[in-house]
Amino acid sequence: MKTNINYWNHESAIIDDGATLGEGTKVWHFSHVCSGATIGERCSLGQNVFVGRNVKIGKKCKIQNNVSLFDGVICDNEVFIGPSVVFTNVINPRSFIERKDEFKLTKVEQGASIGANATIICGNKIGRFSFIGAGSVVNRDIKDFELVVGNPIRNIGWISKEGVKLNFEKTNRISLEGVTYILKNNKVKIEE
Repeated sequence: MKTNINYWNHESAIIDDGATLGEGTKVWHFSHVCSGATIGERCSLGQNVFVGRNVKIGKKCKIQNNVSLFDGVICDNEVFIGPSVVFTNVINPRSFIERKDEFKLTKVEQGASIGANATIICGNKIGRFSFIGAGSVVNRDIKDFELVVGNPIRNIGWISKEGVKLNFEKTNRISLEGVTYILKNNKVKIEE
């Protein structure tokens, strides 16, 4: 028995018994949501998305085509994951050694965006409203509002909640769309 039937899924999608999907969530062609997974309200899972056991996805997340979220991945609300993003869950996999008790937590915090074909090495935290460029390889934690690209990633600046690049070259305080961002000690925070 499904935990919630107020979601929509394409007839080719597989939703295992014991999965929890929030109201208004859509699961598209050839996707698979495993038992024990929790998906919030108004999410969209594109074609060929896999959601493993114990994966947690918040409200209003968009998971694009060909993404696999394995055990150990947690996404807060309003996360965007681009097409063909790869998440790992074990640091040193070997086909002949079972390491299911060594899965590392990967946390994607509120409002973060991950560009197409990025690879996320397990055990890292992706900060709130950060932005990872397409094709990047994430091998460290990413700070809130950080803008990163490359393999391995490098900081190329900072980004607002709305996805506008912040230019801190002449000041450490920027007001944009009613929000004031402050750069201090190589971290961006919103002025309260």
